[in-house]
Amino acid sequence: MVWFRKRYIVYVLLIILACWWSMYMTGFEWSKLTQFGNIYEMVTTRFFPIEWSLFPSMAYHSLVTLAVAFLGSIIALVIALPFSFFAAQNTSGSIATYWASRSFLSGLRSIPEIVFGLIFVTAFGLGPFAAVIAIVLHNIGVLGKLISELIESADTGPQEAMRSVGATRWVGHLFSILPQIWPNVLSQYFYRFEVAIRTSLILGFIGGGGIGQQLFNHFQSFRYTAVALDIICIMILVILVDFIGGRIRARVI
Repeated sequence: MVWFRKRYIVYVLLIILACWWSMYMTGFEWSKLTQFGNIYEMVTTRFFPIEWSLFPSMAYHSLVTLAVAFLGSIIALVIALPFSFFAAQNTSGSIATYWASRSFLSGLRSIPEIVFGLIFVTAFGLGPFAAVIAIVLHNIGVLGKLISELIESADTGPQEAMRSVGATRWVGHLFSILPQIWPNVLSQYFYRFEVAIRTSLILGFIGGGGIGQQLFNHFQSFRYTAVALDIICIMILVILVDFIGGRIRARVI
């Protein structure tokens, strides 16, 4: 028991040391938090009156952002779902297939969407298409890993039952594993869909279209009254998607 306590004391000290080092490397100073009043002054003096005349245009760009996030995440799910069976130890079939699939997914997952976006904007030009492909590739890596871990933790009883009645390996996987993990797969998808909305905003900063690009343009041109409208549209979009996603999860899961 004494050794157990000493170990956790060491862990706490290491965490404190890591926090101190991180604060030193980032120039973190508690005294700077007193400057939050500057934000209040900026918001109250520059963001109002909100430029409501731009609302129809911003609503359209919000829908573009929604479309980018949905298309990128749903295509990623369609590709990642079958691929994840090759990346799970209990369904891959061989060690080589398992490690090759895992390495491929790790490679996709290690590259942020904005890096993919910079590459595809150069290749395909400005617009939402580059943002969709960037979200697809990164989410294949993320969803593939998450789903493969769900597959590995699936109950082996239904799999053995399918084999006992003579089902082939892949038919057995399909009908014994997928029904078990499907609710969690949907939960992971909706989470990644919500993340993709926020990602598509960032991709808009590099020319990926949508409301993120409008926000960047308005900041660059110092149109803060338009920036205020952009922020409101973004908040409405995220809240609506979160609400709808929660209702769908409650019904399906």
